[in-house]
Amino acid sequence: MLTPFSILLVLSAAFLHASWNALLRGGVDRGQSMLIMNITVGVAGLAMMAIAGLPSSATAYVIASGLVHLVYNALLVRMYRSGDLGETYPVARGSSPALVALGGSLFAAEWMDVLGSIGIGLVSIGIFMLALAKGRLHAMNLPWALATGISIASYTVIDGIGVRASGNWIAYTGGMFAFFLLLPLCYSVRGKRAIFALPIAEAVKAASGGLISLAAYGAIIWAMQANAMGAISALRETSVVFAALLGALFLNERLTRLRIAACCIIGVGAACVGWRA
Repeated sequence: MLTPFSILLVLSAAFLHASWNALLRGGVDRGQSMLIMNITVGVAGLAMMAIAGLPSSATAYVIASGLVHLVYNALLVRMYRSGDLGETYPVARGSSPALVALGGSLFAAEWMDVLGSIGIGLVSIGIFMLALAKGRLHAMNLPWALATGISIASYTVIDGIGVRASGNWIAYTGGMFAFFLLLPLCYSVRGKRAIFALPIAEAVKAASGGLISLAAYGAIIWAMQANAMGAISALRETSVVFAALLGALFLNERLTRLRIAACCIIGVGAACVGWRA
């Protein structure tokens, strides 16, 4: 059962998640920014394992999640090369709650009741409204956004099951995030060290984004230890509301009445999920 603390923690994680996506979207070179984020998160993951030990009882899940996260990061960079934060982010996040709820039902017997299903549906509808509220949804951006959403749902279900199998969320989170060092390691081995040459200010911003992303998703993994993955996913995707606000405040993206209405629908959906849980 979702406690008030769990709900507050997941909503805080949603804000943090939108924040690091805004940092990535506003970066000068998103590929380089993501690389610095990966290094930061990977080193932090190693430190977590040094403290909590190895997630030996959930090694297969850690490897699967780490690989899917690498695919997710690549899709995220590609998605932001052509699409606005307020256009592509809602599609990517909006397509995942229903998929996570389905995955939780099929692989973890987490069957949703009527109110919970309505809540997840409202969250997804509101999120897609946010994307459409911009008055356009470029066809070239849609496949990348949907592919990103599928990857989000995939690693969420893997981590929801994996953290329960591990019995140690810190070790599990550390092991999964340590996988993020694989990409910069590949670049180093292949001699492509020039890609690491990011201006100090941009590198600091990217590293900050990495730490924020670790805190945001670490909180989600903690919450999924004892709570339904579909409910956690729906609450987490309220991050699109924060993304809309951050996009308007810092990226000069318009916040229209329709987008505000969509945010309200998402809020009602999240309330249904929280009440159900």
